Amino acid sequence: MQTFTSDISQQSFPLSEKIKAKSIRDCVLDEIKKDYPDFSGDKSISISELNKYRHQYIQHSLSTEMGALTEMENKVLDALKKNETISENLDDDRDEVFTYGQRLADRVATFGGSWKFIIIFVTFLVVWMAINVVLFISKAFDPYPFILLNLILSCIAALQAPVIMMSQNRQEEKDRERAKNDYMINLKSELEIRMLHEKVDYMLINQQEHLMQIQQIQVDMMNDIMQRLEKKEAQ
Repeated sequence: MQTFTSDISQQSFPLSEKIKAKSIRDCVLDEIKKDYPDFSGDKSISISELNKYRHQYIQHSLSTEMGALTEMENKVLDALKKNETISENLDDDRDEVFTYGQRLADRVATFGGSWKFIIIFVTFLVVWMAINVVLFISKAFDPYPFILLNLILSCIAALQAPVIMMSQNRQEEKDRERAKNDYMINLKSELEIRMLHEKVDYMLINQQEHLMQIQQIQVDMMNDIMQRLEKKEAQ
């Protein structure tokens, strides 16, 4: 297998990983020159070494644009360096441990926000008022204006509201975690797109160089043919 020696680390790498300094994007090349000022022109570097400086440039760019990097941004950079996928399924609660109070709050919130609860509650009110108005006119246990009923409704509302708020607060925490996850995925996608553009530019530059070499070879072949024809004509 053919190899080459990197002008940075002086280590041997496969020839297929060879990248010349003139084909590297200027912003990344400037990052390399901070450590190796003489790196330019026809000097070469390996893809793995180039990726190191690409990540370094991205990190410096993010620090300049956003200030100090947060834990999420550092996590994205680590995933980018290790070529890992950021995947956190926030909707999958199978591994999450709930307390009895949390499970009860979820059930109360689910039941309290359903048509089943509304129908049962309205039926209860109608039956209560019918019993006290129609059946027990003279000996009603809660005569009009239904003071006991109002007390029960007030107690139910006072207890139901904080229970539902507990469930909503936990859902808001999930939404915040989901938003953080979406931010990290979008940031990683943006950085990968930047690197992809750079790789495409490098491929285009290499293709242009190969096409120019092929054209030069074809021109040389045509010149050889013309010289042979001229010699034959001269003879």
